[in-house]
Amino acid sequence: MTNRSQKNFYTGAGLDRATVARKQAEWLAQRLAAPDSRFLAVWRGQFLVTSPPEGTEALDGTPVRPVYLDPASPWWREAATLAPAFLGVEGDIAHFAVDLSGLEEDHPALLGLGTPVELRTLAHQVDRPTASLLAYVRGLLGWHQRHRFCGVCGTVTEVIEGGHVRRCTNPDCKTLHFPRTDPAVIMLVHDGDRCVLGRQSRFGQGMYSTLAGFVEPGESLEEAVAREVMEEAGIQVTDVRYLSSQPWPFPSSLMLGFHARAVTTELKVDLEELEDARWFSREEVYQASLRRGPPDGSLRLPGADSIARRLIEDWLEGDV
Repeated sequence: MTNRSQKNFYTGAGLDRATVARKQAEWLAQRLAAPDSRFLAVWRGQFLVTSPPEGTEALDGTPVRPVYLDPASPWWREAATLAPAFLGVEGDIAHFAVDLSGLEEDHPALLGLGTPVELRTLAHQVDRPTASLLAYVRGLLGWHQRHRFCGVCGTVTEVIEGGHVRRCTNPDCKTLHFPRTDPAVIMLVHDGDRCVLGRQSRFGQGMYSTLAGFVEPGESLEEAVAREVMEEAGIQVTDVRYLSSQPWPFPSSLMLGFHARAVTTELKVDLEELEDARWFSREEVYQASLRRGPPDGSLRLPGADSIARRLIEDWLEGDV
């Protein structure tokens, strides 16, 4: 059976996360000091990148490369806003992420490293394993930025276990906080030959996408699918079927993808959630999947890096 999640963007980084070893302070210290360890530079949620020399092409055929810091250079270790976050090992080589967000935009050291670029802009300019690694980093460092204080008592937290745990520094509390992932269901609703796509006001011209929403406490994934579809589009569904998942670090979601068959077809759109929702024929969606270039007012589908696009394409291929 095919592992569907491997089709999705931002999956497949290939690192051994060394869950047991990263709890050992001595082991981490050795990796931090190792001359072959790799330290990925991050600045305010963006990745620093460099282009290959003019007239040449990067070895992997891509136009940009993420910046890795020199392990022997001490300056960035002092400039980092927290200890390098351990990501995992590839063979014997340890990988870390270094947050340089404390540097001002015009800091000479930052300017000399490269250009900061958002992940979704960068994702298709690097290979898929690198895009997955960057998504991992964005999610992990984003969690650190939002959890500097204990949610139980409000005291400052400290980083332990290579950046995968934060511990409350209040000796009467000592609560451990772990990286947050919010489960969200995303679903293509269809009646066989047509599917429902919705549009939010923030979408680009002509773009429609699958319905989606966060899982609430006390409900199953299937119940969340049915509830969200009813709330957003007023449609009852059945045959809710899981297909695949995708990490979505914007900022901290795990998208759980489903197909669902419509029982009712009359749309009752919640205009607080969606700007519009419509039924589209298989042919309309197929033609939209072929379009390239700037928007022209025609139906546009979500980007190729999204699980929404994967769900749509699976349906077009008859995988329902």
